[in-house]
Amino acid sequence: MNNSQLRILILRPDRLGDVVLSTPLPREIKKKYPDAFIAVLVRNYTKDVYNNNPFVNEVLVEEELGDSFWQRVKRIRSFSFTHGVALLPTEKNNWLLFFSGIKIRIGVGHKLYQFLSNAKSIYRRKYIPLRNEADYCLDALRKIGIEKPDTAVSIYLSVEEKKRAMEIRESFSTDKKIFVGIHVTSGKSAPNLSLKEYRKLAELLVLQKDIQVLITEKEIPDELKNIEGVSYYFENLSLRDSIIAFSAMDVLISASTGPMHIAAALKVKTLSVFCPLPACEPILWGPQGNEAYFVMPEENYCGKVCSGDPQSCMFEGDGGINAEKIVSQLQKIFPSDEQN
Repeated sequence: MNNSQLRILILRPDRLGDVVLSTPLPREIKKKYPDAFIAVLVRNYTKDVYNNNPFVNEVLVEEELGDSFWQRVKRIRSFSFTHGVALLPTEKNNWLLFFSGIKIRIGVGHKLYQFLSNAKSIYRRKYIPLRNEADYCLDALRKIGIEKPDTAVSIYLSVEEKKRAMEIRESFSTDKKIFVGIHVTSGKSAPNLSLKEYRKLAELLVLQKDIQVLITEKEIPDELKNIEGVSYYFENLSLRDSIIAFSAMDVLISASTGPMHIAAALKVKTLSVFCPLPACEPILWGPQGNEAYFVMPEENYCGKVCSGDPQSCMFEGDGGINAEKIVSQLQKIFPSDEQN
């Protein structure tokens, strides 16, 4: 089969960060098979991640394919895909690809339904975090002969969107030289600071004359409202408008969450609080392709202070993470004139 006959569907109807981590796949496929037709299937709330992507021929939205399973099968079958890559390994997705007539189907894990449908499988061996999640996604490409794919994630802006990003910066006072975004929530997908500590961080940063602080939440928690000198520009923005605004940042401070990966995909610096537990550490979930920095608890913090539950950990207590530690790390990334 020549590369013009390749028609590949990538399924990632998942959370925001996971969708961003799937963005290397279309680019790496096109490097080897430049004439291949590539489509991605995502959920409605994440589709903006793939807007303007030059390596994607079609963005399919799960909610728009039809109300029933068979309506979705009919819609996907109409594209005559030769390959299907299910990055979210569910039985529903497995059978969706099977009944859509896709001959070569690649999934994750070794499940009975994959065996019954004769799908190719990628086995992660109990998900040992030896590599980043983006690289695990790229294992699917190794199944079709792409040996050394690049894990850098990417979101692409139009010329007009880049102009809007510059206008966002210019709309603030010109004496503010460093744009610092702070994203305070993580949906309990990763350990995170308390909202009280994030407020303290914002209050410390606005005291520095060369920093403009923006809270990057669409919905502002009560604990972060009404901080003098802080901008709430992101409030009520759509995802695509938020992406444009993220691209105007110099650095984003956050936990391991979707906006961190968006910043990385826009080549914005990230300063992220991370946990050293094997399922949470940066080697597995850290941003890819940007200039990334991490703040982590002191050695043995997890055994001595933390409960060990990443969903409830707020890095509190001796050896944890606080606002002062983050400010100190930020000053190393952006030394002031007085330090130079």
